[in-house]
Amino acid sequence: MSAGTSRYSAVAIFLHWTIALAIIAMVPLGWWMTDNLSNPAEASRVFRAYQLHKSIGLTILALSVLRLLWRLTHRFPPLPDHMPGWEKAAARISHILLYAVMLVMPITGWIYVSAGWNSAMNMPFAIPTLWFGLFEWPHLPGLVEASNATRSAAASASMSVHESLAWGAVALVVLHSAAALKHHFFDRDSVLAGMLPLVRAPRGANPAADRASEQG
Repeated sequence: MSAGTSRYSAVAIFLHWTIALAIIAMVPLGWWMTDNLSNPAEASRVFRAYQLHKSIGLTILALSVLRLLWRLTHRFPPLPDHMPGWEKAAARISHILLYAVMLVMPITGWIYVSAGWNSAMNMPFAIPTLWFGLFEWPHLPGLVEASNATRSAAASASMSVHESLAWGAVALVVLHSAAALKHHFFDRDSVLAGMLPLVRAPRGANPAADRASEQG
């Protein structure tokens, strides 16, 4: 890769790390809420945690849509030439799965809260979604007005998918991070440095940039 194409744009880097940090924060927060949902002593904290969880989740959804649109309309650094075909295919598949998780996971959460049904207690639980306390985020239309059976089924199905995707997100983040570290420390290419502004590619990964550094 040349020096001009080895680094992602500032917008892509911002979206990548903002979404990544948000997802990392969301998983333990979601597990804590689930564990304490039926604990009366934690009711007020669970309510605040749910509002925060929903606010971050909807923000992830909006940023993920923006990131997908940015990726489809802007050039991005190509994969290193030294990567074998199977590794390039695996990288592309993992990216597709990451985008799917970033979009589907918050959508299933949105479906769950829109149904207004508590799956753990099997009872109506219609509460507003307050986006960081600033305004009320609308629920998806038609669900809360549906029958109890429909609301229960929608809540149960969406939560089941949501929880499964949480584990999938953990696995993909670990795999993605391990692959980036492999590229940096073992393959010694510019893959990780292209997405980290303060990290330089290993010497020799980008000969043009090395020559420019020596001349400067």
